[in-house]
Amino acid sequence: MPIPGPALSARIQPSSTPSELIRNFCIIAHIDHGKSTLADRMLQLTGVVEPRAMRAQYLDRMDIERERGITIKSQAVRMPWQLDDEPYALNMIDTPGHVDFTYEVSRSLAACEGAVLLVDAAQGIEAQTLANLYLAMENELEIIPVLNKIDLPAAQPEKYAEEIAGLVGGDPADVLKVSGKTGAGVEALLDRIVRRVPAPSGDHDAESRAMIFDSVYDTYRGVVTYVRVIDGYLSPRERIAMMSTRATHELLEIGVISPEPIPTKGLGPGEVGYLITGVKDVRQSKVGDTVTSATRPAAEALGGYDDPKPMVFSGLYPVDGSDYPTLRDALDKLKLNDAALNYEPETSVALGFGFRVGFLGLLHLEIVRERLEREFDLDLISTAPNVVYDVTLDDGTPVKVTNPSEFPGGKIKEVREPVVRATILAPSEFVGTVMGLCNDRRGQMNGMDYLSEDRVELRFTLPLAEIVFDFFDHLKSRTRGYASLDYEPEGDQAADLVKVDILLQGDQVDAFSAIVHKEKAYDYGVMMTAKLKEIIPRQQFEVPIQAAVGARVIARETVRAMRKDVLAKCYGGDISRKRKLLEKQKEGKKRMKNIGSVEVPKDAFIAALSSDGVGGKETKDKKK
Repeated sequence: MPIPGPALSARIQPSSTPSELIRNFCIIAHIDHGKSTLADRMLQLTGVVEPRAMRAQYLDRMDIERERGITIKSQAVRMPWQLDDEPYALNMIDTPGHVDFTYEVSRSLAACEGAVLLVDAAQGIEAQTLANLYLAMENELEIIPVLNKIDLPAAQPEKYAEEIAGLVGGDPADVLKVSGKTGAGVEALLDRIVRRVPAPSGDHDAESRAMIFDSVYDTYRGVVTYVRVIDGYLSPRERIAMMSTRATHELLEIGVISPEPIPTKGLGPGEVGYLITGVKDVRQSKVGDTVTSATRPAAEALGGYDDPKPMVFSGLYPVDGSDYPTLRDALDKLKLNDAALNYEPETSVALGFGFRVGFLGLLHLEIVRERLEREFDLDLISTAPNVVYDVTLDDGTPVKVTNPSEFPGGKIKEVREPVVRATILAPSEFVGTVMGLCNDRRGQMNGMDYLSEDRVELRFTLPLAEIVFDFFDHLKSRTRGYASLDYEPEGDQAADLVKVDILLQGDQVDAFSAIVHKEKAYDYGVMMTAKLKEIIPRQQFEVPIQAAVGARVIARETVRAMRKDVLAKCYGGDISRKRKLLEKQKEGKKRMKNIGSVEVPKDAFIAALSSDGVGGKETKDKKK
């Protein structure tokens, strides 16, 4: 039986709930399998959201999440639930489903004891479902398998219940069948969460320790930190210390999210809530840090999260150079909200001052750029994404290359590129198609398993550089939209890579350079020279555009010279007069070509370097 939830007023609640009555769980699934809709029904059933305040995707707070229909940020919420006359407190975390936001999922799993594995009854298991399941198993969580969308005409609950049971080990009859849309089966799910998910363990009498799993920046209240208390108690008005930075603050407010912030008299072991210290410096609250009491500090910090490794790098530059300080502050505040963001300053001859930013994938890049433009009113240029290469020179000197302009000249002993372990799930009829695509992208097959009669799992090792642009786009189009992709880093490998330089009038333009495989250098050179021929305005003299690998030119286009009509003033008369004027013009053009330089307008740089034309289509497909 659900019990009425607390009113959404900022009143002080009683002190912490006994840990044996707390259940911490998260919902994990592939993108678009109904996590947010199921969370909406749970909020309604437990009564924490009044009917008049209810809206679809209630926990998706950002406009960009609601527009795209995807979850980007994990959201924690506390819900009351009564079973066998015992009032329980359920702490739920709704997680993103896209592969680019796996880091958000991993942090959520570390704050829970159980996970609801949600699978669409019309689509079955997808690649990201498997990835999230393995993450949950690594964290030794209690897994509750659930089939969602059983109300759909295309649903096949019996078929997919067998698939899930085979994966998690169990009876297909134990797989719960629910509908997030209609609410069918959600009460039974909440009952099972209470019965199956273990209560959090923690020492009530030990020194207080709480792990920061997320934080946001509020303009009026400063940094709002989300924590999971492991040991001891945290109370308002006590002094707390951050164990990594040794900074101490007074705890102005402490409370739970239900789903609006509600102040309490403290948080005990196993509880999830928020802390407000009034600090405005965004660097003071680091995700994965341990919060303890300043008067009775803990001797040992909790094991933090692994720092996420950026998979894709792109340059972000303000269109107006005077916006550079604003961009720096915006990235500082966004990093507080997105711990996977890495950036450092860089300058470009063409684009001025900006930042080299590391992302977890192309969708992550697109979302970060859009959030910076919306939330901080910035107008940005993002360069085409690339990955990190490790170059070893002949004398053994190692060089790390995050930008093609950093690629060293001279004799190179070895170039190593990052590779990923990719898992592709597709209908069995498309096995040959998928294999062909992966072979074209220099992939090596590691294995293949049939999950059922008509669904197959293929595992490949692929160079990361080959999949960050349009791999997903091609995979979807070749499999009529049925295939799904998940990947994770797996070290690096030696590869035959070269730097393709673009020359204008014989002068190298670093901004247009790229690092590509030797076999694809010619294709890149032809594509880039043709693109620049359309973009660069015509001069008074002929401009050669060349693509070169080292000293060898591999492609060329020519921007034709503009011809001034020097014969306009000659009407009639002898032909020798006209010929003399044309010869004089010819000599002038030859002299101008020797001393003239090509002025490339900023608009041309933006058009050639912008990632919109490179990865835009893929990320649009991904969000579907």
